[in-house]
Order: sequence, then structure tokens, then C-alpha cells
Amino acid sequence: MTQAQTPDDIRDMADEVARLMAERFGGARRGEFPSLTDMIRRRGGALPRRLRGQARVLAEADQRLSQPRVARQMDMSAPSYAHRALTAHLRPLGGVSRWQNRAVNFAASVAFGLLVLAAVVIWVMVRRGHL
Repeated sequence: MTQAQTPDDIRDMADEVARLMAERFGGARRGEFPSLTDMIRRRGGALPRRLRGQARVLAEADQRLSQPRVARQMDMSAPSYAHRALTAHLRPLGGVSRWQNRAVNFAASVAFGLLVLAAVVIWVMVRRGHL
């Protein structure tokens, strides 16, 4: 159970969670690296309710880092716990498996479309008396 020791660790944690959210839920343009606050605003609803609060804790800790005096006095255990919980939820699906899922979903929708088209063609042929 390691805790973040420096404010820079909190910023790295927030960036990692924002990147994972962008990969899993979308919400970032190609080449754009939004902050965790932006990602919570854009796609925070995709997180389970208990993790939305954890994401807010980490985002608030990241925002407080802009004030050095506050950053030195900040308790690092809550953001550290939030990071562990969020990454445990967001990491299991890797980029390759998400790509594979998209490809399978696309293929399934094409197959369904062809099935519907075949059904319509057969129905039209039966109505015209060709079958």
C-alpha cells in the first residue's frame, strides 16, 4: 500500500486517470490530453456512482496543487486511494480488447443488416409469387 509522497505524484495520478477515462469512454479529440476535471465533466457519468466521488477527490487534490502552501499540507492518502480505485476499474480492458470489441460490434451490425436485407428480399419475392 504505497502512498503518494509528493504533489507531483498526485498530478501524475490525475493525468493517468484522465487518460484511462479518455481511452475507455472517449471524450477527447485525437492529440488532446484533457485534465481530469474536464474528463469528469465530459464523461463522469459513465463511471459508477461510487467512483465518481473518488474521481472528484483526485481532481480536487490536483487543483489544490496550484497553491504550494496548501499542497504541502495536503493529506496524500485520500487521493492515493482514489487513484487505486479508479485505475482498478478503468484498466482491465486494454486498448487491444476495446479495438477487438469495436470490430466485433461492427461486424455484428453488418451481419444483422444483411440478414434484414435478405428477409426483405425474400418477402418481396414471396409477395410477387416468385417463390
